[in-house]
Amino acid sequence: MGNLTAGEADDADAAVGADQSAARTMARVRWLMIISGLTTLLAIAAVIAVIGYRVFRAGGSSLPAVEGTVVLPKGAVVVSSAVAEGRIVVMYDVGGATEIRTFDVKTLKETGRLRFATEP
Repeated sequence: MGNLTAGEADDADAAVGADQSAARTMARVRWLMIISGLTTLLAIAAVIAVIGYRVFRAGGSSLPAVEGTVVLPKGAVVVSSAVAEGRIVVMYDVGGATEIRTFDVKTLKETGRLRFATEP
C-alpha cells in the first residue's frame, strides 16, 4: 500500500470492509437457511410419525369375527337392516305387522324390540 495515494488507499480499505460485511451477511444467511431447513425436516418427521401412529393404531382395533344365528318368527320377511353405533337394526314383516329388533354387534344379543300395529 506504500505505492497507493491517500484516495486509492481509502477506496481499497472500503472495498475490503465491504467484502467483510458481505461475507458476514452471507454467513448469517447460510445459518438462517440451515435453521429453516432443520425446522422443516422436524415438522415433516412429526407429521409422518402421527400418520404412521394412526395407521398402525387403527389396524389393531378391528372387531373380532362373531358368528351366530338369530331366530325370527315363522314367516318373517326381512325388510331392511342397518348397522349404527355398535348395533345391528333389523326390520322385518310378519303377516302384515312390522317389527324392529336391535342386536349388539359384538355379542349378537338382542338389545331391543319395537312392534308396530294398526289400530283396530
